[in-house]
Amino acid sequence: MERSLRTGRLVTTAYFALNGFVLGMWVVHIPAVERHVGISHAVLGWLLLVLGAGAFAGMRITGPLTDRWGAHIVVPLSAALCSAAVVLPGLATDTWTLGAALALLGLGNGCLDVSMNAHAIQVERGYRRPVMSAFHATFSIGGVLAALVGARTLSWGWSPAATLGSVAVLGLAVAALAARGLLPSEHVPSPVEKTSAGVTQPAHRTSRRIWALAALALMLMLCEGVANDWSTLHLRDVLNATAATAALAYGAFASAMTIGRLLTDRVAMRFGPVAILRYGAALAAVGLTTATFSTSIPPALVGWAVFGAGLSGCIPQLFSAAGHADPGAAGTNVSRVAGLGYLGMLAGPAVIGPLTHFLPLNLTFLLPLGFCVVAWCAAGLLRSPRSAPSRLEAEAA
Repeated sequence: MERSLRTGRLVTTAYFALNGFVLGMWVVHIPAVERHVGISHAVLGWLLLVLGAGAFAGMRITGPLTDRWGAHIVVPLSAALCSAAVVLPGLATDTWTLGAALALLGLGNGCLDVSMNAHAIQVERGYRRPVMSAFHATFSIGGVLAALVGARTLSWGWSPAATLGSVAVLGLAVAALAARGLLPSEHVPSPVEKTSAGVTQPAHRTSRRIWALAALALMLMLCEGVANDWSTLHLRDVLNATAATAALAYGAFASAMTIGRLLTDRVAMRFGPVAILRYGAALAAVGLTTATFSTSIPPALVGWAVFGAGLSGCIPQLFSAAGHADPGAAGTNVSRVAGLGYLGMLAGPAVIGPLTHFLPLNLTFLLPLGFCVVAWCAAGLLRSPRSAPSRLEAEAA
């Protein structure tokens, strides 16, 4: 059993890395695909929303299917769909075909996101200690690898169809080979509670807690989306940095987040998930405050790095708490938290953009700063209720 658990952890890491790599390769090729199809930035923006809608639909569909069939079946199928779909944008010839391609890519991404996180919950339950953040760090590393590989293939003059087709073949191979190491389904009963008549039934108290965790995920992933979309523009437009220097803002944020996720599991094992969320949100608030009110470039870069370090461990703790709240409905609960969180990620540019008509760009960051404060205040939600499994929390304490 111990050997199969280690194998399960290894292949889960492979799926997270694959997901980050596939999405990263698409992102790297966005400008080339845009030129090939012949669309404007505005049209591309709407099509990216189609990708987001496909991902949200995939998340909502896959959660219940994972609970019913088991992650060991849904994960490889989702990985195959996501991998196969990545070639489609490279083959698109007009707006409609690109929209359909992005809808399928988003669907595959959403399915893989939820199912692999549900399997990660199962692995974490077997280890009886936090391991979730390391999986999310691997996703980020996959994206970095995609940026390096994509830059090289573009420099060689490869077409998007050729590069993304190669990625699809590689992804299908990984999806098939890694499937053998996935853990078999767990049949864990849901927590129960007694009614006034003394009859036991599945507990429903978890439901409000799950939606509260989902709301926190929306807020914190909106914060992450703000950094992804606006950190570079902040240095460029507010602090008058050069294009090369401005790019360092996102680099500082993403690097700090990746490193933070590699370290979070050890910290969570010692101090518990509540401390990770509470002090992580507080650190993120300090970092964003520093970036917001900096009048020169060096402290702004430090601020974005601190912001990334603070946020790094927060989302994995929310996913983990959702999955452990009811082992019998881990996929469904993770899909709720991930789905609302993903909407928050998409809402980042949509919310900040209109606010810039009324406020300077840096002052619009007070909104995500407020969300960090809310997360700091609400960190106690991560404590397992009495009806839910609390082994991880007890061992971390």
